[in-house]
Amino acid sequence: MTTTLQAPPLGALLEDIVLRHRPDREAGSIPGNIPLLAAVPFNRFGIAVATTSGEVFAAGDAAVPFSIQSISKVFTLAMALGGDSSGSLWHRVLREPSGTPFNSLVQLEVEHGIPRNPFINAGALVVTDHLMDNAPDAATRLLQFLTAQAASSGPYIDEAAAAGELANSSRNLALAHFLKNFGNLHQPAEAVVENYVRQCSIMMTCADLAKAGLFLARAGRGTLGPVLSPSNAKRVGSIMLTCGMYDAAGEFAYRVGLPGKSGVGGGILVIVPGECAICVWSPRLDTKGNSLAGTAALADLSDRTGWSVF
Repeated sequence: MTTTLQAPPLGALLEDIVLRHRPDREAGSIPGNIPLLAAVPFNRFGIAVATTSGEVFAAGDAAVPFSIQSISKVFTLAMALGGDSSGSLWHRVLREPSGTPFNSLVQLEVEHGIPRNPFINAGALVVTDHLMDNAPDAATRLLQFLTAQAASSGPYIDEAAAAGELANSSRNLALAHFLKNFGNLHQPAEAVVENYVRQCSIMMTCADLAKAGLFLARAGRGTLGPVLSPSNAKRVGSIMLTCGMYDAAGEFAYRVGLPGKSGVGGGILVIVPGECAICVWSPRLDTKGNSLAGTAALADLSDRTGWSVF
């Protein structure tokens, strides 16, 4: 992996990335089932890099909180694996790309209630259920984890946004009831969906998310000590690379060459093993549900730094 930075230095490079990639027109789309996201200005754009040496570089709207949505799935998976010495989680969810929409009911029924991976909605519901076996308020536990890893008091759950999203969660409830019917959900379906929606409604900045994800670039070592074993940190990264970008994981690997996880709030978290964690945010999405400007910016950054796992 080539990691030698070319001029300009990283701080100046991020400023240039913002100038090149901040949207100047209303392209792309926003999710129709999350009212909060419709109010975010289309030209928001932030980027932050947290390095393994302890530095944080940021530019644009990197200090503006946004809804992390499915980026939360990276952290709930890490929490589940960190407390699962027996590997029981992998009996309930697979590690394969789905090839279908992230909220597919058809695939879940055909495959008898075993989700393809932890990053599609059905898989994330199983992970949340797994966490709830030990902590019924899994969303608050996640918030505490993120706050500790980011060493920041900034992250919070937007409860009003969560209530609005929960009112439009019929499909996630359907997925949860499918899982329950197949015996792959321990807690009540409604409670699991409520926790899942609240974890997706956590608000964080690019800078805090990059810092929170840094343990994945440091072989599992977080702010307060080990979060995961090096082996499990590697495995989370591999699932991000193959499954983290909805149906566009292959295209993202081709363009960016790094493990990433997106959310429909417009954020993308990317890991450069041994080097840094990167978070970019721009709210307008492509047809696959990933940030249009964010994906382009990461491809540009990867080309200009040489950061890649290939």
